[in-house]
Amino acid sequence: MPGPRPAYRALVTGGAGFIGSTLVDRLLAEGHSVDVVDNLASGSLANLAEARAVGSGRFHFHKMDVRSAELVGLMERRRPEVVYHLAAQADVRVSVADPVLDAEVNVLGSLRALEGARAAGARKFVFAASGGTLYGDNDNLPLKESQPHRPLSPYGVAKKAVIDYLVAYREMYGLEFTALAMANVYGPRQDPHGEAGVVAIFAGRLLAGEPCVIYGDGRQTRDFVFVDDVVDAFSRAGERGSGLLCNVGTGRETSINELYQAMARNAGATQAPVYVPSRRGEVQRSCLDPGRAGIHLGWKPWTSVPEGTAAVLGWAQT
Repeated sequence: MPGPRPAYRALVTGGAGFIGSTLVDRLLAEGHSVDVVDNLASGSLANLAEARAVGSGRFHFHKMDVRSAELVGLMERRRPEVVYHLAAQADVRVSVADPVLDAEVNVLGSLRALEGARAAGARKFVFAASGGTLYGDNDNLPLKESQPHRPLSPYGVAKKAVIDYLVAYREMYGLEFTALAMANVYGPRQDPHGEAGVVAIFAGRLLAGEPCVIYGDGRQTRDFVFVDDVVDAFSRAGERGSGLLCNVGTGRETSINELYQAMARNAGATQAPVYVPSRRGEVQRSCLDPGRAGIHLGWKPWTSVPEGTAAVLGWAQT
C-alpha cells in the first residue's frame, strides 16, 4: 500500500466558487497549503469560512481577477507546486451574448494563470474544462475523449482553446497538465442565482414555492455529477493523469424532466414546471464516459442523482 502523499503548496483560481471552495476544503484536509485567487464576482467569502477556520496558516486568500497582469507576479511569489485553474466565466448564455468577455476571462485569464504557473516553477496545472460543451451535439453517447471536439458556443470554444495551450506549454516548458472535462456539476454552495446550475435553481424555486422554468421540452439530457465526486477527481489529478484530458461524469443521462420530477417529489412540491423556448448554443444530449479517469486517476463517481439532489435540498433549507 502506498503511503500518504507529501503535502505541497497549491493555488486555486476561482477558489471562492462552489466547486473551488469544496476543492480548497479537500486540499486543506489532506494537509496541503492553499492560496486562493478569486475576484468574488460570482464566488463568496462565505464559501471559504471553513477553510479560514481550519487553515491555521496554510490558507491565504487573494482578491484578484485572473485577467490581471498582477497574477503572474503573485504566483511567482507564492510558488505553488500545483495550480488548479477553475476561475471562469461559466455561463453559456453569457458567452453567446458577449463572446469577447467570455474570451477575456476564459482564454486570456487562463493564459495569465499558465504564465504564472511557469514563472512559479509549478510542476502541474489542473484545468477545469467542460465536457458538456466541448464535444457539441453528438449522439454517440456516452462520449469518450477521443470524440471530435466541436463546441457550439463561445464558452466551449474558449475551453477547447485552453486545452490546446496546455499541450503547447507542456511541449515548450515541460509544465505538466491534466484537463478535466466536467459534466454538469451540482451540489451544496452552488448559487441558484448565478451560473447555469439547474439543480441549484430548481432547489431554490421549489423550496420557495415558485414555479420552475424548463427551457425547451425538457427531454434534453445532461450528465449530473456531484461536487464531492468532482473534487476527488481534481485532488487525484494533482499527482496523476499527466498530459491527458479526462472526462469527469457519471456515464448516465438524466433528462431535465426526470430531474424536475425527482426533486419535486423530494421537496413535496406539486406544481407543474413552466416550459419556455429552448436557448441558443446549448446541446440537446450530453453524457460523458468516465473510463479514462478510472484508468489514469483511479477515479469513479459514487453519488447518485437522488442522493445528490437530496443533499442540495437539505443544504438549501439551512
